[in-house]
This record gives sequence, structure tokens and C-alpha cells, in this order.
Amino acid sequence: EVQLVDSGGGLVQAGGSLSLSCAASGYVGCMGWFRQAPGKEREGIAAIFSDDTPTYADSVKGRFTISRDATKNTVYLQLDNLKPEDTAMYYCAADQRWLLRNPLLGQEYSYWGQGTQVTVSS
Repeated sequence: EVQLVDSGGGLVQAGGSLSLSCAASGYVGCMGWFRQAPGKEREGIAAIFSDDTPTYADSVKGRFTISRDATKNTVYLQLDNLKPEDTAMYYCAADQRWLLRNPLLGQEYSYWGQGTQVTVSS
């Protein structure tokens, strides 16, 4: 079974930046990032397909950038212009399939990272 290890979270002031990464132990197809704040539902925020085409939730579009290194089975998430409402546990996800019907829906993914905390202070 594929294991995902995500890292890179931390504490940053509003307007700052962070970089997250997620390494898969084996071959995967579509990869994505999700987040969950206390008391809120999990939110899909970004995903990337086999041709490196990204898709983003409206809440992060223009501020976050997803990318991948297919040779390393690794996906990255660059978080810029962070806001206090971005505070959450961030999780990477992956599936063997390259094309998902709804890549921002958690149920589409088979593998999950352990999560990394992002905290944005005002």
C-alpha cells in the first residue's frame, strides 16, 4: 500500500508564505491537497493531474500553487498571501487513477497523509 508523508506546515503571520510537500512511497496518479479547520468540514483546495493541469478551490485560487515532481512521486503546495482563515490541518491525498471525476472531493482518493498544521496569525 502506498504511504504519503506530508510536511512543511508551521506558524506564519498573515500575508506570509509556506511551502508544503508530500512524498508518496510508490507510484500514484492524481494528487491533491485538503484542509480541515476545527469544527469545519474537510475542504478540497487543490489537485493536479497527470499532465500537470491544476485545479483549485475558489477560496485559494490566486494564492496557492500546486505542483508535482512525477519522478519523485512528490506533490508540493505553495501557500502565499496567507490569511488567518487558512489556519487548518492540511492533508495530501493520492489515488492510482490519473483522472478523477471530482478531484476536490475526498472520497475520490485512496491514500492520505498524516497531516501538517498550518497556523496563520493576524
